[in-house]
Amino acid sequence: MWVIKIGGSLSGDALLPQWLELFTQLGGGRSVLVAGGGGFADQARSAQTRWQFDDVAAHNMAVLAMVQTGYLLHALQPALQFARSEGEIRNVLLRGKTALWLPFELLRERPDEITSWDVSADSLAFGLAERLQAERLVLLKSCPIDPTLSHSALAQAGVVDGRFASLAAKAPFAIEIIERSQLDRARALLIGEVRVGAA
Repeated sequence: MWVIKIGGSLSGDALLPQWLELFTQLGGGRSVLVAGGGGFADQARSAQTRWQFDDVAAHNMAVLAMVQTGYLLHALQPALQFARSEGEIRNVLLRGKTALWLPFELLRERPDEITSWDVSADSLAFGLAERLQAERLVLLKSCPIDPTLSHSALAQAGVVDGRFASLAAKAPFAIEIIERSQLDRARALLIGEVRVGAA
């Protein structure tokens, strides 16, 4: 099973429909898509900066931003199947379809370790991959990725969130960070032509 996080910054990218078609065609039965919050999450940040409300409210707004992006992805590729829980995800995969996670389960009433801006959809996708015992976590990014950089360096550069590097250090699965232009590489990975981490 793969968990694939699609960066919210790809929401307006011309290549997005091609990525969704790829994951639908080749990822059926083994792929779970996680949508980043993108511009919807940016609005939550801006509102918190303006009004100085607590991190729990901001976290819940950011989770709902992921949900909004998820609805956008589904509108562009209706073959994706919504799933709100691990059980629903597994049912979608058993039917040979590609799951699209709506993370309502991450809404919180009280602060905890994920109610922080140090935790973005990157780390939330990691947590889902861990719970599902996935074999791979793929982060699809809109920015260029230097393959020589460590996860810590990528965090410092703002490519992944501040929590991700510490999680990745003990990951029980392979992690692949790819950029929007690497459709052919992602296709090769999905059909097993190249190994994870290969240049």
